[in-house]
Amino acid sequence: MLLGALVLLLALTLAGPLRQYQAGQQELAELTAEGQALDRRATELEAELEQQGDPEWTQRQARERLTYVLPGDRLLRVVDGEAVEGDAGTLDEAAAPEEPTPWFQGLMESVARADGDVPEEPEE
Repeated sequence: MLLGALVLLLALTLAGPLRQYQAGQQELAELTAEGQALDRRATELEAELEQQGDPEWTQRQARERLTYVLPGDRLLRVVDGEAVEGDAGTLDEAAAPEEPTPWFQGLMESVARADGDVPEEPEE
């Protein structure tokens, strides 16, 4: 009986450190995997940084994302379901904006329209 009690006491004494050892090994494996993932991400970011330093890549991204066009390029844009085509950097005379009216003139026209002195403009 004394021998059984000693074996049980020894098992209980060693159970705590063994559990801590296994937890430490598991944490070490997790940290190693996390470190490898961070190394891969750093490599990807360095490659992306190198790619962004290329002027051709920058120009291509500006054309794709910001719809930049160079003079002489043909720009095709769909407006209200119809294809509209034009030269880059040029405006059609019909599409040129009208000269804006001064703010006070617009205000006076609005007041006159509200009073009924001027007929309202038909909507197009």
